[in-house]
Order: sequence, then C-alpha cells, then structure tokens
Amino acid sequence: MTRKEVNGQHSRRIIYSQMVSLDGFIEGSNGEIDWGVPDEELFKYINDQENTVDTHLYGRKTYKNMVEYWPTADENPAATEHEIRFARIWREIPKIVFSKTLEKVEWNARLVRDNITEEMAQLKSQPGKNLSLGGAHLASTFMKLNLIDEYQLYVHPILLGGGTPLFGATENTVRLELAEARTFSSGVVLLRYQKSQ
Repeated sequence: MTRKEVNGQHSRRIIYSQMVSLDGFIEGSNGEIDWGVPDEELFKYINDQENTVDTHLYGRKTYKNMVEYWPTADENPAATEHEIRFARIWREIPKIVFSKTLEKVEWNARLVRDNITEEMAQLKSQPGKNLSLGGAHLASTFMKLNLIDEYQLYVHPILLGGGTPLFGATENTVRLELAEARTFSSGVVLLRYQKSQ
C-alpha cells in the first residue's frame, strides 16, 4: 500500500510505534520496560526505520523518559553500537512535545499545549518524512482525533499480567489493513497496520 498523494506528492503519515507485551501492555505494573529492550537484530531494524521519519511526537511522560537517557547515551562506555547510533539520530530529529504542564523542553524539541488537530494538519501539509508518535496516553488522544495513519506494534513473547495498556478506551470502530508482519529471531513479531482507505 502506498501513501496517499496530495498534489502529486506523497503525504506524511503519523505512525504510532510501540513495544507491547502479548497481553497488550507497554509497561508492567510498576512501570517496568526492561522486558522490551531490543536485541541487536531488532535494534538495527529500529534504527533503520528512523530514516523514514523526521519528527518525533511525544507526550510529557515519554519525553521525560527519553531525555533521562538518550541525550548522552553515546558517551556511556557500555553503550552498544546500536545504542550509540540511536542516540545520535535521536538528538538530530526534531521533537514536538504535547503538554499543558511542562514549562520548557530541550534537545531539539518544541512545546505544543493545545490545538493538536491543527498542528498535525499543518505538519502533514508540509513536505517531509513521516511523523513518529510515542506514548500510550498521547496515542489515545490521537486515536480519538482520528490522526493515526499507521500502527507499528512490536509484540514481545511475554505476558505481563497487568500494567499500562497499549490502547485506552476508544469511542469509534477503526478499520485497519495489515501492511506487514515480520518475525525476528528473538520471537518479537512486528505487525504494521494502516487505516483502511
């Protein structure tokens, strides 16, 4: 499936990309995410995927989690080759943080407090690569506003039994089409779903 064309050019897509347990959680009951650390094969794939986006979209919590580690991760002597690469990519990519409570953001980021629909319409009308959406709470808001074009779910072979669910309650039925299913040697399965045209 190809991206929609606008005036002869491909339009940018908003892609919600997330690690998730088999029972549908992105964090354990105590906020743990260590179960979702990618191995070398998966990390390389994720880094390659970063070449297809030019903007990260974060909520407050995801932004704070990212800035706790990635700004200087490549200076860590224990960092792997893929962590070093991701840290450098991450610093370069512009970020939009949606928050009503944060006072300021750093690391090539800007703050947006409201008007998500208008902000996204403006961004998608501009030339560029796709926009990567991170964080379950923000994704829930985007789902309610019908703004997500594609879901990239990295399903891990683990049952957490509770925690933060991948999706909050949705008000409308959303029909999706499977664009890709890929299995990694670790047992992680990537499922890519796109909105039905």
